[in-house]
Formats: sequence, structure tokens, C-alpha cells
Amino acid sequence: MTVPDLSLPDGFGLRLGRRVRVTDGGRALIGGSPTRVLYLSAEASRLVVDRQIRVTNAASRTVADRLLEAGMADPVLASLPPVDQSEVTFVVPVYGRPAALDRLLTSIGEGRSVIVVDDVSPDRPAIEAIVRAHTGVRYLALSVNGGPAAARNEGLRHVTTPYVAFVDSDIVLDADATSILLRHFADPRVALAAPRVLGLRDDRGLNWIGRYEESRSSLDLGIHPATVRPRSPVSWVPGAFLIARVDAIGSGFSAEMREGEDVDFVWRLAENGWRIRFEPAARVWHEHRQGVGDWLGRKAFYGSSAHPLSVRHPHDIAPAVLPPWSVGVLAALLAQRRWSVPVAVAISVCTAVRVAAKLGRSERPYRVAATLTATGVTAALVQAMALLVRHWWPLAVVVSIFSTRIRRALVLSSVVDAALEYRRTRPDLDPARFALARRLDDLAYGSGVWFSAIRGRSIRALLPDFRRR
Repeated sequence: MTVPDLSLPDGFGLRLGRRVRVTDGGRALIGGSPTRVLYLSAEASRLVVDRQIRVTNAASRTVADRLLEAGMADPVLASLPPVDQSEVTFVVPVYGRPAALDRLLTSIGEGRSVIVVDDVSPDRPAIEAIVRAHTGVRYLALSVNGGPAAARNEGLRHVTTPYVAFVDSDIVLDADATSILLRHFADPRVALAAPRVLGLRDDRGLNWIGRYEESRSSLDLGIHPATVRPRSPVSWVPGAFLIARVDAIGSGFSAEMREGEDVDFVWRLAENGWRIRFEPAARVWHEHRQGVGDWLGRKAFYGSSAHPLSVRHPHDIAPAVLPPWSVGVLAALLAQRRWSVPVAVAISVCTAVRVAAKLGRSERPYRVAATLTATGVTAALVQAMALLVRHWWPLAVVVSIFSTRIRRALVLSSVVDAALEYRRTRPDLDPARFALARRLDDLAYGSGVWFSAIRGRSIRALLPDFRRR
């Protein structure tokens, strides 16, 4: 059997990530996921010019591959060759919503290979009529409702092209989205690529919930490209639109999962050594829910996937990942005593000294160690606030009734979290309503997590991971 060539092709270009710092005259890179210091040889450092590297030989290929694995660089789209779109088949799971399906098929365009899988829609004749109105679209009707994962898998079994695009029926594609994502498969280790999912505007306009979702949707993963893997800044991509390499994904999704199947899909591919790319230059639009009840229900539904995912991925589902030293910093600050800040500073200084001792190859080990420690403290504080106002809010509210310190921490976290997110996203919404929507978002999601834990009789999805390395 011929072993496939998984090396990057000549001409493949990379650009260092925006958070990566170049130090020691280009011989050390700080960043990645998890954050690390990557030392380059003098020869390797010369390959990185203006924060970019292009594959031209074995040495540059090795460096580029290492940067991708470390999450320190992203492909330069212009350097990647185009892929013929006839090599992709669109699989559309459908349950009702014929008008949305018609809109999606129109955005895909004529001449594409499309399979619509009807998951026992209540208005099946209307779905069939829409399919017949679009030339070349194949229709598969399931006899038993199995959910979106099972419907996607049924469509996958009929795919004969090298690539498959899984697309929900309430999506509208940008004309270039598919072609942009297909370029990422120039990297033979990429199994999956996903676009940025934006809110679809219609004639009704957006109410305050819609404007919040436009800036802070659970499906919108931001404006920066990223490697997707557990415990990274972009740890998953939604199943609303995904393009996959058919040979890499086996039988597809876990059909028994009706929530969180897209997260499970991504994490299983990452565990098997495949790369997953998030590419915001490719855009699709999704119908965001604007009714408060529907919106809160959807957020709770997202949270309800926590327990099923904890069973399958117990080491990746943790709501926070904290090294023990940062727990000491948080405990000192949460005590809210006169000695709290001095103790937190002392722990951080000791940590920085220990880190510096491991950075013997750095020209300025203490400066680098201080940067890494400060980054760790900031990350710990952000995660602690998220625990209080999102994942642990039912417990935090109960304890705050009896503890002034917890009550103060809960109020402060609620305000600071909303302020930071408002500054980061700059929504078309006033600060008061944004803060209210932010808190409702967290309350609903956290409720879903707790309901999932209670139903599954396990608190694993609520426990932080205290990693030692």
C-alpha cells in the first residue's frame, strides 16, 4: 500500500499569528496554543521574513509544519492553489423550513453536486417541491427521524467526490466561501475547514437581541484565522457549514448525538492528528433567533451538550484550565483581605522565577518569564470570571446569599466581563442592553450545562482542569 505524502507542498505560505512575539533577533517565538517559547536555529530563523515563511525546500517545510502544529502561524490564502469546485458535494440535512432551503440552494448555485436529506419533515411535499425546482439536486428521504448527525451521515454515504460540504438549511453562502475554504486542503493534514458564520439581515431588521447576536453570536468565532483544537482560543467550529476531506472523516458524525455532535466531530479529528482550520475570509450567513424565548432556549440547548461531550472527551470539556500556581493567585484575590494582593504578587513572582530558570536559551529569560506569567494571570482571571457568571452561576448565586466576598466577586465579574466584551466586540447596541443580553446568554448556557450534568448524574463537565504543565 502506498503511504500518502502528508508534507506541505512547495509554495505554501504562512504568516505568524498576531499574538506571536518574535524575540532574540528572530531566534525565539513566543505564542501558540498552549503558549510556549519556540526556539529556532540561526538557519531556521532566516527563513522567517517579515513574519512570513514560504515552503521552498526540506528545511522551510519542517519549520512551517512545526509552526502550524504549534498554532503559531496561519496559511496565506493567496499562496494556496485553488481547487475545482466540482470536487465537492453539498449535503444538506433538512427538517422543515422549505423557504430557507430554497434560499440556500439558490445561494449554492446551479451545476453543483447537492444531496438534500429529509429527516422526516412534517411538510415533506413542500421540501420535495423545492428540490425539484433546482436542477441536479438529489433528494433522500429518511423513514425515521434521526437528527442532523444521522442525516448528514446518510448523505455522506452517497458522496463520490473527494470533498463534502455539510451545510444547514438556514444558511446562505457567500459566492466565494466554498472556493476559499477548499484552498486550505493544499495542506494534506487538513481534514476540515469552516467559515465565519454571520447573522442574516432581512426586511424585518434586527431588534436588540439580534444586534447582540450580530456581535456576540455563539456561532461567530471572530475575525482572525486559527487552528482549531481542544483548549485553544478557537476550540470548535459549528456544524452550520463545514467542508471536509472525505477520506479523513470515516463514517462522519456520531449519529447517536443530537447535541454537540459538531464539537465531538472536530475533537475526534484533532485527536486523530488531523488539522482543522477556521477561516474568517470565507463567510456564510445564518438566521439568528431574535425572540427572547427562542434565543434563550437555543443557548440552553448549546449548554446541554456538556455532559455527552464529557463522556466522550473527559480531558477537553473542562470549563477552565488552570495551573496550580494560578489557583493560588485566584484564591488569594478571592479572599479579599489586606494581604491578598501582596500574596498574589508573591506567587506570580515565584512562578516567573521558576519559568525563567527553564529559559536558559533566551537572551532575556526574566523578561520572557514575566510576560508568560502575566499572560497566565490574565487568562486565569478571565476564566475565573467566566466560571462565576456562566458555568457555576447557580452555585455562585446560592453561596453569595451567605458570603459577602462571593457576592462582591460575582457582581464585579458580571460588570467587568460585560465591559470587556463590549470593548472587544463594539456592538451596535447600548452598553446597558448589551450587558443584560450578555448576562442572559450566560444564565441560559449555564442552566443548560447544569441540566445536562444533573440528567447525566455527573459533575465532570463542571470541573476545571488543574494542569501541572
